[in-house]
Amino acid sequence: MAGHSKFKNIMHRKGRADAVRSKLFSKLSRDITVAAKSGLPDPAANPRLRLAVNNAKAESLPKDVIQRAINKAAGGDVDTMEEVRYEGRGPGGVGIIVEALTDNRNRAGSNIRAAFTKNGGALGEMNSVAFMWDKVGQIIYKAEAGTEDAVMEAAIEAGAQDVESDLVKPDIYEDAPGHTIWTAFEDLNEVAEAMSKVLGDPKSTAIVWKPQSEVPVTGDAVGTLFKLLDALDAEDDVQNVYSNEDVSDEDAAKYAG
Repeated sequence: MAGHSKFKNIMHRKGRADAVRSKLFSKLSRDITVAAKSGLPDPAANPRLRLAVNNAKAESLPKDVIQRAINKAAGGDVDTMEEVRYEGRGPGGVGIIVEALTDNRNRAGSNIRAAFTKNGGALGEMNSVAFMWDKVGQIIYKAEAGTEDAVMEAAIEAGAQDVESDLVKPDIYEDAPGHTIWTAFEDLNEVAEAMSKVLGDPKSTAIVWKPQSEVPVTGDAVGTLFKLLDALDAEDDVQNVYSNEDVSDEDAAKYAG
């Protein structure tokens, strides 16, 4: 277990909070509906649904919206939704994984390909990028949840794999997670529940793609990459975008927004 300070997540670049927030509620609702459809419509008996509901509550999604999203799972319209993964490369050779939830695979694929092409990237084949990433559990706590030592101790006791704490740089990043706890894929629920007893409910819990290494990107390529990631995030069918760039704080500040 090694705690270290590092935060390069493009999803939290300064100037993007409003754009991300505008899409967040619909994304959370879709997560809940699909999770409810995958098992029982009861969070207590459906771990995936429990994670989705907890994430929605952490973002202040109204209770009635959460319930409507669960109820929607009983409707036939959800049967047409499918989860699709796309992989490609961005400027500087950065690897990108895009997770989509769509009722029209052709539309989603066409729009995502166009976003890559128009912004210096190229869509690749399945597993052209994913083999360099690991599917792991991620638990995020805000900085005020505890000190680095307190969070590290709670994570160790809960059986987590690693902790990253980044409690500074508010001039560059908005809504920084503070503490990111990594777990094995299969241990996420158990670790999250154990940590919540000590630190309270986390900001979010999720199964994510974590890169095994990062690709350094500098200068104008950073600006082009940011435009590509923003274009992918803006697509209605896109749920999550993961990328493995290593960008300096100076370039992040210069090209963000």
